[in-house]
Amino acid sequence: MIEVTEKEFQEKVLKRSLKIPVVVDFWASWCMPCKILAPVLERMEKYYRDKFVLAKVNIDENKEVAKTYNVMSIPSVKMIKNGKTVAEFTGAIPEEVVKEWLDRNL
Repeated sequence: MIEVTEKEFQEKVLKRSLKIPVVVDFWASWCMPCKILAPVLERMEKYYRDKFVLAKVNIDENKEVAKTYNVMSIPSVKMIKNGKTVAEFTGAIPEEVVKEWLDRNL
């Protein structure tokens, strides 16, 4: 899991996504559903090992990248492959649903 700022987004997310999918978790410290979803995503990153990289973007500190990716509510999770969003979901969904989403999109 990596924390990503606006300045690092190009390098750590977009360029990296050319080699391996990057699952971006847009979150905020005051968001309770974000706190529920975060450990689920971290477990999935361990479960899937080297199948994707989990990147976390704090929307309060990185407003422009959140705006660029049309983040309207959080948690908002987007899968980036080859520099493009290929799948996304919003909200703290159950772990088994996150796993199904990953299975469909990885």
